[in-house]
Amino acid sequence: MHDPQPPNGRQPGVLRAVLGVTGIVFAGSALALAGAVGVLSAVMAKTIVTPPAKREDDTRVFGVDLSGGTITLQRHRDSVLPGDYSFFFSAGTGHARVGEITARTAHTVTRRILNLDYGDLAAARRGRFSGWLYTGPADLGFEWSDVTVPTPVGPAPAWLIPADAAPPSTHWVIQVHGRAVRREEALRAVPVFRAAGYTSLLVSYRNDGDAPTSPDGRYGLGDTEWPDVAAAIDYAAAAGARSIVLMGWSMGGAVVLQTLTRCTSAALITGIVLESPVIDWADVVAAQAIDRRLPRLIARGAVLLMGSPWSARVTGQSVPIDFGRLDFVARARDLQRPILLLHSDDDGFVPAAGSRRLAGRRPDIVTFVAFTEARHTKLWNFDPARWNTEITTWLARIPEV
Repeated sequence: MHDPQPPNGRQPGVLRAVLGVTGIVFAGSALALAGAVGVLSAVMAKTIVTPPAKREDDTRVFGVDLSGGTITLQRHRDSVLPGDYSFFFSAGTGHARVGEITARTAHTVTRRILNLDYGDLAAARRGRFSGWLYTGPADLGFEWSDVTVPTPVGPAPAWLIPADAAPPSTHWVIQVHGRAVRREEALRAVPVFRAAGYTSLLVSYRNDGDAPTSPDGRYGLGDTEWPDVAAAIDYAAAAGARSIVLMGWSMGGAVVLQTLTRCTSAALITGIVLESPVIDWADVVAAQAIDRRLPRLIARGAVLLMGSPWSARVTGQSVPIDFGRLDFVARARDLQRPILLLHSDDDGFVPAAGSRRLAGRRPDIVTFVAFTEARHTKLWNFDPARWNTEITTWLARIPEV
């Protein structure tokens, strides 16, 4: 049986051949696109779970006037923020504290040098901004000691800063820093908690550069780090703590929420403070893709890969990450403690949308405090008076145990 003649006179066999070639071209393009998406997703996933070997100096130094006490830096979103900040320079070999902005141009910002802690600032050509401000507990001027917390991966160093109280306080706060930083991040919170009668324990956890590494040497984004914080709770309880507030910064917020909902000592936890926290990792990964001008499809692929049983082949993870378990917008009803949630709508790294959604779902336990302009984990630097007042007021409302 023959095919009928088409109206335009072209033979059906020729048409099929043309369509076949076109289909091959389209199929080839689709395969190439899928391959590119897969590669970029894999790179993004591996970057997220791999602790960085070093921090990038992303800010140019245009001039240093040591006699006048000023430094002129490249203008960007962080360097123009009001407040006091750390400036690490020359690949971390130097550190200065900078404060008031004294001048601006279209491309530069000049700030007051508050203190030069170490390094040759006059020779610096590049550096990076940080909200840390303090380089160690000695900078605070309080009594403190180095202690060790026995965690499942080995002994992890911590800083213990007692409350100014006699007899020793039974109220403790355990500070949990974020991704790719260390305990110094949380030193800013010590004075306000100490003034409220809390002993502070600033912990390290697996793969952060202070604590031992896990067998795979990869971040679990909170899904694997929480046992180290649970060990810190046991340490505090053995040292006399009877009520414990957990405070998490950025990824530390995800770690804290996992600790609250999974550890056997959760009864000791009386409240949670979250600073610029990760509430839903899918939000964060999507925002990072957008910031890098990558399609959302890349972010979805990265999340899928990190959560898949075969992630180890690409990312080096020993176990996949359970992103459903990390989503506390969806799990809002699982939270049963008072929560103070501090987040800037101009965070720039961890979107505040997840924090706002959690607060909207649990107004009965969540006190949400919104900042603007303050950027990621720099709320204290931006407005220390407000930040301290919000924490002090919230602590006074926590029910006694």
